[in-house]
Amino acid sequence: MPSPQSKRIYEPPDVFDGKRVLVDRLWPRGLRKDSAQIDVWLKEVAPSPDLRKWFGHEPERFDMFQNLYIEELNSGTKQQSAVAQLINWCLAEQVTLLYAAKDETHNHAKILRDFVDARLK
Repeated sequence: MPSPQSKRIYEPPDVFDGKRVLVDRLWPRGLRKDSAQIDVWLKEVAPSPDLRKWFGHEPERFDMFQNLYIEELNSGTKQQSAVAQLINWCLAEQVTLLYAAKDETHNHAKILRDFVDARLK
């Protein structure tokens, strides 16, 4: 079973993407919904608005953000349900988690990818 992958939604789709899942709570800037080429928009798995605003994509806050986001993924009913859905999709096919953040290292999709991958093993 393949591990989920993550990439920016602004990158062109690839034949190896499989199911393309947008995991941001907000729609990506400058992207028209009819040209997004996503299969599912899974908002429920994104960080809470308060956590997202606190993080503000500040790399020095990333470690704390990661801990708080994982706490959210483990505790919220909607988040747990969304993670379970992602795991089910990963068991059936390749899944690509799409995000809009410019920073490809310090973002929630990377945390989510690792979180789901750990549950698949």
